[in-house]
Amino acid sequence: MDTRVTEIADGIFRLSTFVPDIAPPAGFTFNQFLILGDEALMFHAGFRSFFPDNRDAISRIMPVERLRWIAFGHFEADECGSMNEWLAAAPHAVPAHGEIGCRVSLRDFADRSPRVLADGDVIDLGAGKRLRFVDTPHTPHGWDAGVVFEESTATLMCGDLFTQFGETPMSHDGDILGPAIAAEDALQYSCLSPNMGKTIRGLSALAPQRLALMHGPTFTGDATSALQALADDYDRRILSALSPSSG
Repeated sequence: MDTRVTEIADGIFRLSTFVPDIAPPAGFTFNQFLILGDEALMFHAGFRSFFPDNRDAISRIMPVERLRWIAFGHFEADECGSMNEWLAAAPHAVPAHGEIGCRVSLRDFADRSPRVLADGDVIDLGAGKRLRFVDTPHTPHGWDAGVVFEESTATLMCGDLFTQFGETPMSHDGDILGPAIAAEDALQYSCLSPNMGKTIRGLSALAPQRLALMHGPTFTGDATSALQALADDYDRRILSALSPSSG
């Protein structure tokens, strides 16, 4: 297993691990993101089994002990399985997540007390980096779901939204909706909450310049239109599921 490191925006690094044995024959990509400021934040901690490779990857960028914050989209093994290993390796690091995630999971699971983030709260990392937390309950899944938006680079780290199969490039400006629709059709991983479309359109109002996907490339095309199109697709799915003819 090889973790590749690429800088996707000024001071934001993608740690990408491709696992061919998950969802064969295409395989599946898992991305974590390191944001550097006066303080460093990692978005997604990764599986426990990924920890040795990811620790070595981060050490090529900075001393692991510098890590100050650990955040993630929702409580799930690929996003926070190795959180306590990171906390042990970085003695000043603190988990940070939304109120629901802290209340139902982190206060028990984490070896260090988490910082509770309200919708819209900002973690000021210094050196111009500001990370805004946005609550997205049940979008795409998980009561505790949320995303983060780095304001200086307009980078939206959107977790499982736009999930796709395969080994993905560092960046991409083509179609990310088609592969996302195909993955949703195959995996049915979303909650289909009635508020999904509205929630995703709310993210488009941030006017991001790039979308940092957890399971896919970093999208550098028209991010606002891509989010609106994804919202439309989930609205379509929800209406179809509610249609009497669908039963």
